[in-house]
Amino acid sequence: MATTGNASVATGTTTAKRKPVFVKVEQLKPGTTGHTLTVKVVDSNPVVPVTRKARPGSSSMGRPSKPSPIAECLIGDETGCILFTARNEQVDLMKPGETVILRNSRIDMYKGTMRLGVDKWGRIEATEPASFTVKEDNNLSLVEYELINVNDQ
Repeated sequence: MATTGNASVATGTTTAKRKPVFVKVEQLKPGTTGHTLTVKVVDSNPVVPVTRKARPGSSSMGRPSKPSPIAECLIGDETGCILFTARNEQVDLMKPGETVILRNSRIDMYKGTMRLGVDKWGRIEATEPASFTVKEDNNLSLVEYELINVNDQ
């Protein structure tokens, strides 16, 4: 049974897309997702991946798998900065001095500190250079958080 690609065309109605709500770096909180922000890349450092031994019975026939490229990038805007973990093809976009738009990004916690990341549901877009200067003295990745369990009594 063949169906049309867009059901709204068949009914004559269109769904209005939401405009993205851009946030500033200082508004980011631990454990939150869905952030859209325009940032400038300050610094990018490749991370040397840990090589792991091949597992017995794996399909690689004893050859170690090629590690995917990872880079830690310091990004920010006029309100602050944060570390961003770039993976695979994201590493090529995150060059120092570039201005990018991060869509549907999330905050990951790594050793009690915040890191920004974009997974397969998000997007990184290069954009025209921004006019702001990055406020590097407000680094949100230097703030250490501790999870506290509250017991009901």
